[in-house]
Amino acid sequence: MSQPTDGLPPLRAVIAAHGLAAKKSLGQNFILDLNLTRRIAREARVAGANVYEVGPGPGGLTRSLLAEGAARVIAVERDARAIPALEDIAAFFSGRLEIIEGDALAIDEADTLAARGVTLPVPVVANLPFNVGTALLIKWLAAESWPPWWSSLTLMFQKEVAQRICAKPGSAAYGRLSVLAQWRTRPRILFDVSSRAFVPPPKVTSAVLRIEPLPVPVCEATLSDLEAVTAAGFGQRRKMLRGSLKTLTPHADELLEAAGIEGTRRPEELDLAQFCALARAYAAMRKD
Repeated sequence: MSQPTDGLPPLRAVIAAHGLAAKKSLGQNFILDLNLTRRIAREARVAGANVYEVGPGPGGLTRSLLAEGAARVIAVERDARAIPALEDIAAFFSGRLEIIEGDALAIDEADTLAARGVTLPVPVVANLPFNVGTALLIKWLAAESWPPWWSSLTLMFQKEVAQRICAKPGSAAYGRLSVLAQWRTRPRILFDVSSRAFVPPPKVTSAVLRIEPLPVPVCEATLSDLEAVTAAGFGQRRKMLRGSLKTLTPHADELLEAAGIEGTRRPEELDLAQFCALARAYAAMRKD
């Protein structure tokens, strides 16, 4: 059941009161449209759930997660200026918000949440800072244990990044991030968000993305080997694979033959199964 937030001050007033002008160095662009943040919270299906949020800033999305019925929100915020504003939200929602001041890239989420008595997995909902969004996603996709500590990711990205995550083979956006994401998860773009929804407005359109983990990866491979072959292949995507894979091994032709892939093909032409075949062949080659 949703809960009103009329007792909290407008976000513009919060930003002014706490000196929260967005910092480019932190990749900050704040969402002030509470109708939009409520929509994100509903799409994330947070009612009754413990939720992990990264980069809440002045707390617009945080308010909406709690108003839409999240049992508890654990929010990680690097900007010390935002902590008092978030503490006001915690007081308003009777302690259902726990704030961790720190760098989300450096946190072991599973241990941090378990130490707070949170049962895993949990949904992650965030308007990710632009400068660390991709790095955080790769960190979450590369969880050692699978299924991971998170049950879903509902995230705001630059639209270009969201399209890369969801891109299919043969498209210009298809690349390493597409393969890593789709190997273990089912990603889809929910809706676009105009730059006018942010303060300050970025120069690009954004998109809200929902990512759900698959019970097991789409095809057999070791993460480190899949990362290695995709990094080499897409590192020089204009080259044929027999050329680009030479940055990985001097025996690129043998690697491709073992995987059953023609050396004249380009990386964007390969599907997930073929990249997994390359990863398995690379693993076998290293053992010989």
